[in-house]
Amino acid sequence: MNLFSLLRDAARKAPHARALTTDDRTICYADALAQTERLAAALAARGVHAGDRIGGLLANTPEHFLAYFAAARLGAIFVPLNWRLSEGEMQNVLAHAETKALLFEREFAPTANALLSVAGAVLSVEDLLREDAHGAALNAPPEDNDAVAHLYYTSGTTGNPKGVMLTHGNVGTHAASAVRELQLSSSDRWAHIAPMFHLADAWATFAITQIAGEHVFLPRFAPVQALDLLQRHRVTITNLVPTMLNLMVKEQGAAQRAFSLRAMLSGGASIAPEVVKQVIATFRCTYVQTYGMTETSPYLTLSLLDVAQKQLPPDQQLALQCRTGRAFYGVDLRVVRDDGSHIARDDKEVGEIRVRGATVTKGYWRNPEATKAAFDRDGYLCTGDLATIDAHGFVNIVDRKKDVIKTGAETVFSTEVENVVYQHPAVLECAVFGTPDPLWGEVVSVAVVPRNGMRIDVDELVAFCRARIAHYKAPRIVRILDALPKTGSGKIQKRKLREA
Repeated sequence: MNLFSLLRDAARKAPHARALTTDDRTICYADALAQTERLAAALAARGVHAGDRIGGLLANTPEHFLAYFAAARLGAIFVPLNWRLSEGEMQNVLAHAETKALLFEREFAPTANALLSVAGAVLSVEDLLREDAHGAALNAPPEDNDAVAHLYYTSGTTGNPKGVMLTHGNVGTHAASAVRELQLSSSDRWAHIAPMFHLADAWATFAITQIAGEHVFLPRFAPVQALDLLQRHRVTITNLVPTMLNLMVKEQGAAQRAFSLRAMLSGGASIAPEVVKQVIATFRCTYVQTYGMTETSPYLTLSLLDVAQKQLPPDQQLALQCRTGRAFYGVDLRVVRDDGSHIARDDKEVGEIRVRGATVTKGYWRNPEATKAAFDRDGYLCTGDLATIDAHGFVNIVDRKKDVIKTGAETVFSTEVENVVYQHPAVLECAVFGTPDPLWGEVVSVAVVPRNGMRIDVDELVAFCRARIAHYKAPRIVRILDALPKTGSGKIQKRKLREA
């Protein structure tokens, strides 16, 4: 297949349906297709061909959507850039990908021009869309499931970024599975609030298009503006990272707003049950915990309840919704010990999640060593995430391997401590990590951001934690910060906290 076919088919079956919506414009599917063809023709006229890499320095806008599909139309490989990276980091990505051209929006013009030496060419997407493509000849879109469609460069939370290769087959299969799992339909309106350069949101570019739903765009995240967008455009479904949801539900008056949401998805990082309670109370819709990776297109699990589970008491339903969930459609998921044997399905023993399936990457761009290291001898991708699994196949992540804290002879999972810290009424955000200690090896440390107008007393916070979890799990070091370091997708960067 070719991902361009999703847009082409949507324009055929629903040409006048609302496709792309912002606060000041709406584009129907027929026009979205025409603009994609125009953009592809303009790129082809500048020598961009199948297999070439096209960088994208774009916000959450209709132009970003068009760039994804224009690249597919040509058979080129799209490389979305995290615009929060430093200029040097962007240069490294573009050089490693050997881009033929860099598409940019006007607001990013100074940065784009500074990248010219490694970008091949820097091209304003607005200018290209104004060109007259009449008479421009384009070959038929190349059809190859195994051809690379996108290169996503990881955020580098564990070291140097790597280029994750996702094929047309990976992304197309994931889109079809998401439609099935989430019961997406043409009446759905998706909000692009999480960054489109990251798969926390980018997958919906293709899944929502497959069913000719409506895409609504917020160029940059801010809590109040995100709440406004959800309410004003009667958004029915979206996926947000926990840090975004946490800030939104704690905005004054958020729970008094009128929303049209049927489902709120959360993914990209762990989320505390206390925050989930606030999400359900604020948006009054189904909450779905998601888990995935860039390497898997991204979803691996969903905390969707089956018919029997929906009959359980509310507190038991909430407990299941807060878990990582069961395997996403088409994903072969196992939780194993270091030797590859399956752990007990008792929801107690901890093992590593490993996966394989049609949505799993074939590896890292021009990095065979990293590709080989990522898979076990049976061809399963090693996620590095530690979890338990119950008798029903519901997994629950307890930590990343790299975030497990070894203090004395005890093992502490950072997410367990974070879930307690988030219960404190003065805490807006937190992150738990290990700090080297000559006596204990590591001690539990926490960085916290207070809610507006509130003060956190360190001794009182430690006592609060000790009253709820074992003393060895309670933080020994507390850092009060104005903000936590985050990646471009909104994930908290514990590596930077450890280094500090």
